[in-house]
Amino acid sequence: MELPAFRSIATTLLKHPPLRPGLAYALFCVRGSVSKLLNLTPARNAFRYYGMRLDWVSIDRKMSCATALPDQGSFAGSVRLAKDERVFLEFIKHSLRNPSAAFCPKTAMRLIALACISACALHAGSLLAQPAPGYVAPLADRPMNETVQAKIYPQLRYFFSKLAADKADISIDGYLPFQGKDKFLPGKIAAGLGDVLLRAPRGDKAFDDLLRQYREIADLTVHMDNHSWGIYYYVSTLYKLQKAGLIDKAISPATLQLLKNQLDWRTFVRVPGYELIDLPTNYYGVAFSIARLRALLGWEDDSASNILLNKMLKHYADYSGKFGFSDETPGDGRFDRYSILLIAEICERFVETGLAVTPEMKRLLRQSAVIALNEATNSGEGLTFGRSIGAYGETAQLQILAIAAYVDVLSADEKRYAYAYSTHIIARYVDFWFRPAINSVDLWGNGRRTDAYRGKNRILGENFSLLHQIVTTNDFWKKLGLAETSPRKDLQSWLDMTRPRFNLTWFARGEYDRALAIYRDTRHVFSLLMVNGGPDQHANSPYYPLPFSSGMIAGVADSGTEHTQLVPKFTLTDGSELLGTAYIKDIRTKQHGKQYNVAYRQDELDHVGGNVPRPDARMQLQTEYTFSPGTITRSDRYTSPTALPIERVSLEFISFSEGASAAGNKIHFESGDVTDFEVRGLKSCRAEKTNEMPLFQSPSGPMHTLVTCVTEHITLREPLVIEWTITYR
Repeated sequence: MELPAFRSIATTLLKHPPLRPGLAYALFCVRGSVSKLLNLTPARNAFRYYGMRLDWVSIDRKMSCATALPDQGSFAGSVRLAKDERVFLEFIKHSLRNPSAAFCPKTAMRLIALACISACALHAGSLLAQPAPGYVAPLADRPMNETVQAKIYPQLRYFFSKLAADKADISIDGYLPFQGKDKFLPGKIAAGLGDVLLRAPRGDKAFDDLLRQYREIADLTVHMDNHSWGIYYYVSTLYKLQKAGLIDKAISPATLQLLKNQLDWRTFVRVPGYELIDLPTNYYGVAFSIARLRALLGWEDDSASNILLNKMLKHYADYSGKFGFSDETPGDGRFDRYSILLIAEICERFVETGLAVTPEMKRLLRQSAVIALNEATNSGEGLTFGRSIGAYGETAQLQILAIAAYVDVLSADEKRYAYAYSTHIIARYVDFWFRPAINSVDLWGNGRRTDAYRGKNRILGENFSLLHQIVTTNDFWKKLGLAETSPRKDLQSWLDMTRPRFNLTWFARGEYDRALAIYRDTRHVFSLLMVNGGPDQHANSPYYPLPFSSGMIAGVADSGTEHTQLVPKFTLTDGSELLGTAYIKDIRTKQHGKQYNVAYRQDELDHVGGNVPRPDARMQLQTEYTFSPGTITRSDRYTSPTALPIERVSLEFISFSEGASAAGNKIHFESGDVTDFEVRGLKSCRAEKTNEMPLFQSPSGPMHTLVTCVTEHITLREPLVIEWTITYR
């Protein structure tokens, strides 16, 4: 890089104050032959492959070409320097004008990448959404309770103080939560603040102040909308306050009477038939929990909770039978994160309210726990498919494994490593999902996208629910005597040795098959979801039959069909759009050495464009996935009983990888986990940058490259075979 180019980059970086400390430190280390410095693409690559494995202390200590100035030869010193803009600018001028002989090009490349990007991440939240390969959060080796006490409770106390001071005018990152129409917010506030109050030392003025503030906030929120989950969170907290002897001090008599009338499962369940009112079937668990807690509070008898429990268990039997995973629809076949999590939540409610977890419930919980362990990663990532994932895909794993350990459906060895994995998840929450610059979890910034259901208008409630899940998990591990212990350091080795390389879990079988195939390849976990998204979700890519994998293959929340991730889209001459996503039959698997195959057929394709899937028999599809170390291939064979005119066939891959170059229908990437993407059976492919537009954002961050392959104006008479292969590091 020539000196003017470096000056241009330096000038650009100067416009972003969080980058200044890193730039200062980098200049300390490479003052001199700036003509040998790097361009920006290698900088990003160097950060991904080296950045998360080094820290500033080791750089200060080990880098031989880091010639330091007094008191400023460390990152901390650079931070101090950068705070004085005038001095900082003078230093840059001096550095550029006075090259030194000490120069290490390789180190310079790493340091520039580390300095300019890591500094921004440290001071302004994560700049790059996807951590580097092999990433493990900094606190992953600390005891869980230590991290929760040092990092999680301060977040809860911050919100407690802010609500006590600002009340209904509270603002978070420019959003006014009480104007955001979050229908669960009052209950989540009660639970989150309750976590602080119930664990605070008693008997001094500080505790009395907390009681007074809690009471004032309860008086403030009692007249606000609060539905279903919000009702559960609130009534659960009231029961805990009652057990702690604090309910009359934390809630005024008038507010408590209003809450008794409001916090009722009947607001979303019809009686006498006990049907849910326009809600997914998992809400039977919410209704049961509320009814059970109301009975424990003395607000009603236990007859309703017994009926609702039976309703919920009957739904399990009717729509999943022996497989034990809850269909979120009345039999349409939508299985996702919550299908796996629901039994864990029910077991939690049983433990919470003093009921014995039955042997059948333990059997069902064991099945969910096996999935959780098979999906586990050393980096602390969790479930990657379906709606409402991201941070919730990780806390779902926390919840499942904590209650599974507590009710003893894990072996002693599984408990130790479930605990280790859980500490990695919480450490990742602190390091990745929490953004210090806004004192909040961030599901929406830095190129992240989540469902409208979890829009940023719910920012306060999302903080409280996620933090509450972490606190509850920590409490279970404390009861097991593990939360104060350091986690095992060989989690990745244990996962490699004990988890199956390939596993198929059935969700349902019948007219259509529903299942989840998990394939593990070193640090990568692929989750091939084969379900029907059903009403509202069938057209959205998080429910496509794809091998989802963190940092490699992701769906886009509320995507629609504009960009159909890795599934060919057929646009017929009559304007119909068909996708092979909803009507899966005859799932089969086989193994040849280290190669695993998953095949299925669809006698109808989904005629998209409406709220619900519509079967269209004008086309049929046979699909086979082949998983081998370092590669995944999907082969689709499309047929039609009659000559079918097609306007356009398109296949798109929205990739986290960058630096794409095309050679025919093969795309090579300079950086990222995916190195190559090749398509056969379509006429042409092109690759372009996504510019991190919302349509190309995943729950964990932006995808950078859009590959589009097309064939136009054909008539389907003979079978059409379309294949793609992904090669990865």
